[in-house]
Amino acid sequence: MFSRDRLFADVKTFSEAGNKRSGGAGDRRTADWIAERLARSGFSVERQRFDAPWFESSACELTIGEAAIGLLAQPIPATTSAEGIVGRLCLAESPDRLDGAIAVVRLPYRRWSSLLDGLVSHAVADVLERGAEAVILVTTGPTGEALLLNAPADRPAAPRPVALLAPKLAGPVIEAARFGRVARLVLTGRGGTRPAENVLGRVVRPERPWLVVSTPRSGWTDCAGERGPGVAIWLALAEWMPKIFARHSLLFVANSGHEYENLGASHLVHAFGPPQAETEFWLHLGANVATRDWQEIPGRLLPLPSADPNRFLMTSPDLVEHARAIFKGQPGIEMAYPSSEGTAGELSEIVKSGYLRHAGIFGAHRHHHAATDTLATIAPDLLAITALGLRALLLRAVPPTR
Repeated sequence: MFSRDRLFADVKTFSEAGNKRSGGAGDRRTADWIAERLARSGFSVERQRFDAPWFESSACELTIGEAAIGLLAQPIPATTSAEGIVGRLCLAESPDRLDGAIAVVRLPYRRWSSLLDGLVSHAVADVLERGAEAVILVTTGPTGEALLLNAPADRPAAPRPVALLAPKLAGPVIEAARFGRVARLVLTGRGGTRPAENVLGRVVRPERPWLVVSTPRSGWTDCAGERGPGVAIWLALAEWMPKIFARHSLLFVANSGHEYENLGASHLVHAFGPPQAETEFWLHLGANVATRDWQEIPGRLLPLPSADPNRFLMTSPDLVEHARAIFKGQPGIEMAYPSSEGTAGELSEIVKSGYLRHAGIFGAHRHHHAATDTLATIAPDLLAITALGLRALLLRAVPPTR
């Protein structure tokens, strides 16, 4: 169950389910597949339903003269009329008023993830306060693609339209903004809320302490590298742990709603999380658990066989040194940190809820949130190496004979 071929086959199945936006077809297919696998491993399966936002663009583009440049709508978007917004293009770094303008915000180079990142939210707020009618964010990063950003579920991204522009397409837009050329921005579509589900599996052994293993399964794209390794290792642990930890109750959770700022995890922890005093350990497998690294050269990314080091292993203080020994030599996670130094993603929900003994991996690989996050981001050997390390960490954190 921890072999490279078995793990890679599960990542492939996950990837081929398609786009993983919460409550969409790919997310539903993945939920059914995971539920069936949990049942086969002896878990009692249930689903926690909640409402998640959705939006599908019918048009999202910028027209400058005769040139039309494709954009992505940043959920949850304020839309335009079919005729769009007409205004001069202006670079956000201009200190002037932007009344009626379409502001172009060039984000610095980074693996962007969230609209709530201070650099993003402050830039958007700034141009809107100076009168901009719409905002175009250039998500400068390794792939050159437009990167959708995690966003709150309970409100629009901004009171005016916000669209995302791929850096590889940004040259003509930036040049036009330097000269204040007039452009038309159209952002239309339909949206609302739809049901999404957390999938839960339980093995209940009365009066025995709980072990919990969680992973997000949703995201903006096919999420092969962002989610696939975590899901595959989670499935392997679900098959292995009922036999090994016979003196514990087990809870396995695969959350939807992640791209809406951990929406599914927030529902899960409060409604289904076992009592903190009765939970011996919680393991969380977030983004970039085991994704390949890439060489960056102008205009291209070249695949490497090694793991992307932009992954973090955070544990409760008692496990830091053990984790460093277990993952020695594994890029990024070789240096475990105590979670008191800060967490991110769904691990934050777990720590905030008072689960004292825990560990979690999270990060952002080079194709994070990009349409290019496909099966090409996976190196099978990395899956097995990381999975075996997590198995060893579990055995260290919770000796099965206890």
